Amino acid sequence: MPNKDLHDREYVQFRDFLEQQCGIVLGDNKQYLVKSRLGPLMQRFGLATLSELVSKTLSPFERQLRSAVIDAMTTNETLWFRDTYPYELLKKQIFPELEKTSRTVKIWSAASSSGQEPYSIAMTALEYQQTRPSSFSLGVNVLGTDISNTMLEHCQRAEYDGLALSRGLSDDRRTKFFQDSGKGMMRVKDNVRKNVNFRHLNLLDSYTLLGKFDIIFCRNVLIYFSGDVKAKIIRQFAQSLNPRGFLFLGASESLPSTNSDFEMVRCNPGIIYRKKT
Repeated sequence: MPNKDLHDREYVQFRDFLEQQCGIVLGDNKQYLVKSRLGPLMQRFGLATLSELVSKTLSPFERQLRSAVIDAMTTNETLWFRDTYPYELLKKQIFPELEKTSRTVKIWSAASSSGQEPYSIAMTALEYQQTRPSSFSLGVNVLGTDISNTMLEHCQRAEYDGLALSRGLSDDRRTKFFQDSGKGMMRVKDNVRKNVNFRHLNLLDSYTLLGKFDIIFCRNVLIYFSGDVKAKIIRQFAQSLNPRGFLFLGASESLPSTNSDFEMVRCNPGIIYRKKT
């Protein structure tokens, strides 16, 4: 039987490794999370103990194992149209302001996980265009990025089972935006998928090559980072936004008190942040 025991020293070493590699900060008592996330990898890599898996992960030569570990620790479940209000704000407040823009409107879904957020944004844009046929003459492009290659492959397949589709997706949108792909799976239709692209990105790295965006979604992600890393990411978001661009954070997240790049816009419901210049 696999041994999932992990000594305190090993946990601290692993916690430091994870923060260094992707910025995620684990608390002092999250051994249970490490055990549940990494346990399945023991059999996959033929390792008898969790201690051995952690030890090998710390080696710079174990690239395949390292990648699998980071995948396992950074993958989070998500929902379609999570919290509802960001998508309503797009339709009612932000898209009307951007609809006559004489270029492609660019939206970034940072940490896109299994794809629900970027596809929900693209669906919202299509719904808006159906009511305003002359809007966005050069289109809307959504970029989803994630540190997990496994999640990016899932996003690009754009196939979801019944359980995933039941989490936040209405029957009307399921009919409108999905088609049966067989074996109990539904696939996002081409008219949505053509407006969404995916690429690998670690939020600790530079965003320069991504270009400029009108809107950035980074929801329910910053809570996993230290204060310094969070501040750095927010500064880089500001640099990646066009003047007066918008930033969406999670409902329980806020900007660092030292940040001067954004102004808070209180909505009903919800809060968004707007780049000052």
